[in-house]
Amino acid sequence: MPIMEPYRIKVVEPIPITTREHRERALAAAGYNPFNLAATDVTIDLLSDSGTGALSAEQQSAGLRGDETYAGARSYYRFRDVVEGLTGYPHLWPVHQGRAAERILFTALLKPGQVCVGNTHFDTTRANIEILGGQAVDLPCQAAKDLDSDAPFKGDIDLDALEAVLSGPQDVALVLMTITNNGGGGQPVSMGNLKAAAAIARRHGVPFFLDAARFAENAWLVTQREPGYTDRTPREVAEEAFRISDGCVASLKKDAIVHIGGLLAVKDPELAQKCELLLIATEGFRTYGGLAGRDLEMLAQGLLEVTEPSYLRARAEATAYVADLAAAGGVDSVRPTGVHAVYLNAGRLLPHLPPARFPGFALATELYLAGGIRCAELGSLYLGELDDGGNLLKAAPYELVRLAIPRRVYTQSHLEYVGEVLAGIAQDPERVPGYRLTHAPPLLRHFNCRLEPVS
Repeated sequence: MPIMEPYRIKVVEPIPITTREHRERALAAAGYNPFNLAATDVTIDLLSDSGTGALSAEQQSAGLRGDETYAGARSYYRFRDVVEGLTGYPHLWPVHQGRAAERILFTALLKPGQVCVGNTHFDTTRANIEILGGQAVDLPCQAAKDLDSDAPFKGDIDLDALEAVLSGPQDVALVLMTITNNGGGGQPVSMGNLKAAAAIARRHGVPFFLDAARFAENAWLVTQREPGYTDRTPREVAEEAFRISDGCVASLKKDAIVHIGGLLAVKDPELAQKCELLLIATEGFRTYGGLAGRDLEMLAQGLLEVTEPSYLRARAEATAYVADLAAAGGVDSVRPTGVHAVYLNAGRLLPHLPPARFPGFALATELYLAGGIRCAELGSLYLGELDDGGNLLKAAPYELVRLAIPRRVYTQSHLEYVGEVLAGIAQDPERVPGYRLTHAPPLLRHFNCRLEPVS
């Protein structure tokens, strides 16, 4: 089915077209880690949807109006007004990206030994918790365990498990709900689950926060899947979600469709004072938070554009199209498809590779070698437990590969190319080799590790 993108292209950029021989040399030099590849060696880059989107003409125009005054710039006040109108939070600050917001909030709320509970923490979120001596506890709903089911809200938190943890002996500092659930296959969280989780947290006196990097995409899926919300706009759903919560952290490099920027916002004035002191000490003055005025202007405009139904519909259709192409080529993915990414089931495609040979990573590597497509593994390399020698002790529950779709960047023909490369791999999957680690840092190893193929 043809996809009608709700925009036309005004500026183009060449993409590298390389040979397999070139890619083999580049990947070997990168220690077989896609994060180490130069962009000039990548044809289709699906590594991340963070900061990789295309700016609109209105965002570019807004950037030219940026006020670079150190304190109290008018660009800050435009950013503040847009965010306050969307979220309703009285205390809010720009930061340079989402992990800065996480670091500040966790430093203000979390003491060593305390727990942060969520549906699924993503990698840098978990790292920021662990650096402070805390523990991240994931409580995904039962439906999330069935990758093939059509359950509409697999991103939900397990409410019974949440009640049990908050009633137990662990000292819980906060509940953090990620919308959409990136670590759980890009699946949405229902408004019903969000409200119920917030009620449980409040009953136990525990702050309830959102990781709202993809708040608009979650809102879109709510309007498509949740009874009682089908006649609501994505903007209305997003506003309700923010007002349920005590605050949020967000990488605005996702749903504000910008290249840099993040948000920290809270309701509690005492917490706000702590956060603001940390922000000024580490990010910048409260009215710029490490960003230029032009960034604040583009963030504000992006937050207005992202809840437009025509944009969200086209984005969701493009991602579903990639999933359908993969299935037609013989590669299963987590269903139902979310919005920001397709999560391929590498474990099912490559059953000849045990978890210790990292089948998710192997498929991601083969996508690059076969077609210059860069993507990320979410399997045992990322989530597994290793010993000091880099040997796998405990496998991840699933071996997935994330194809993250940048916003407003690739056309239908680019997506069809991805499908063709996947189909080619699926014709003879047993030729895909496994990999072993030669270097594994103790924290966030997937960013800096090095590997080698195993025959």
